[in-house]
Amino acid sequence: MLKDIFLGSAIALILFLGITGYEVFPFLLLGGMVLLFYYLVDKKGILRTQFLDYASKTDIDFSQIGGQETAKQELKEALDFIIYSEKAEELGIRFLKGILLTGPPGTGKTLLAKAAANYTDAVYLAASGSEFIEMYAGVGAQRVRKLFQQARDAARKQNKNRAVIFIDEIEVLGGKRGSHTSHLEYDQTLNQLLVEMDGIKSQDDMRILVIGATNRADMLDEALLRPGRFDRQVRVPLPSKEGRKEILEIHCRNKPLADDVDLEKVARDTFGFSGAHLESVVNEAAILAFRQKMRKITQAHLQEAVDKVMLGEKLDCKPTREEIRRIAIHETGHALISELAEPGSVSHLTITSRGNALGYMRQSPKDDRYLYTRKQLEQQIQVSVAGAEAEKLLLGDSSTGAGNDYQQAVQIAHQIINTGLSRLGVIDKGSISKDKVHEVLNEIITEQAQLVRAILKEYRAILVQVSEQLVTEEHVSGDDLRQFLHREAG
Repeated sequence: MLKDIFLGSAIALILFLGITGYEVFPFLLLGGMVLLFYYLVDKKGILRTQFLDYASKTDIDFSQIGGQETAKQELKEALDFIIYSEKAEELGIRFLKGILLTGPPGTGKTLLAKAAANYTDAVYLAASGSEFIEMYAGVGAQRVRKLFQQARDAARKQNKNRAVIFIDEIEVLGGKRGSHTSHLEYDQTLNQLLVEMDGIKSQDDMRILVIGATNRADMLDEALLRPGRFDRQVRVPLPSKEGRKEILEIHCRNKPLADDVDLEKVARDTFGFSGAHLESVVNEAAILAFRQKMRKITQAHLQEAVDKVMLGEKLDCKPTREEIRRIAIHETGHALISELAEPGSVSHLTITSRGNALGYMRQSPKDDRYLYTRKQLEQQIQVSVAGAEAEKLLLGDSSTGAGNDYQQAVQIAHQIINTGLSRLGVIDKGSISKDKVHEVLNEIITEQAQLVRAILKEYRAILVQVSEQLVTEEHVSGDDLRQFLHREAG
């Protein structure tokens, strides 16, 4: 209403000045500039940012999140201080203003924030750190103020006294001040967030909890992490084997599974997968079943889906028969050394091309491993170089297909050196020469390659048999490989 009155008055004034003989061009120019600014600010949404609609209540609860029991327990404990605020105050517990969720992408940080809002029966607003930064000075700070005000208004509108503000990618908004020397807008926006969090009081009738999520906690400003702002940091790591099985079970609830499906085996085959990866595995398996016009998802569909999520879709490239034989020998070398080093570790091997890989050997260790001895690292190097050594043994030379394998072997050798497991002992990276490191690195890989060469010579017959079957059938299961080894042992 006021906008219409102001616009009408301005037009009438310009007409009056024109009739009375005044030069109105400067006024028209000024008016045009005002209208342009209004268009940028109002129409383009520079200041009129509307965050996630609070009217749509989140229906995610903690029972729908698998593989994060420790994170859920720690988050629930912090949320109980809000639900049972009177009891917490009796014990002198300080009201928590912020919780920071840290961990790799796809581990469920956003789901945990939504479940937190549901658990506390709070209004839920979400924003991304990138939404606050603009080229216009002061816009980000105003958006922060608006976000907190919108949370209070939304809670009152729904007759609630609790609100959860979730800021994803908070490292964009809360990065260390001074790191963006050419763009002070970042620092102003962070300063406003600090002010808003300081303004949250335990005596307020409105309880606001800020939940931030990041996979780069090292980039955050120290002032944001101090007690009184983000009081608690909750680690949301990649799920363990038991956690992966739980996540798979959750995503398979609404999907028909065949009797041969073994989710524990799928969980064992997906070490390093996040919750998002596992959801994609189940979805891709359902798509494969749909493509084949089958009514149920089988174990074969799940195994195919794991390969697709890990490496990509099958390629149409057709290697020559000579190349196929070389690929089969290469992958059999990997699988043979892996199975001899750790029995039961090979899931399957194939010469089907996926992504950047012409063939692939998938390992399936019995247990997740987080610490390694030198012997275990050396065994990983042996598996890495086994493909090239198998080619040399049966074909006389190796190929460019071993490039990634050697890069992986070098990385593992560096890990041996950097952790003090080499003959150099504990070292300081800055004081030791690169030539010395290269010398020791070359010794480690050469020694393991010689051991692999000797082992493959001993098992040459199995190497030939398995590679020939791989050429014929395009894939060999880990069980088939173990049968070859058992017959040899017998």
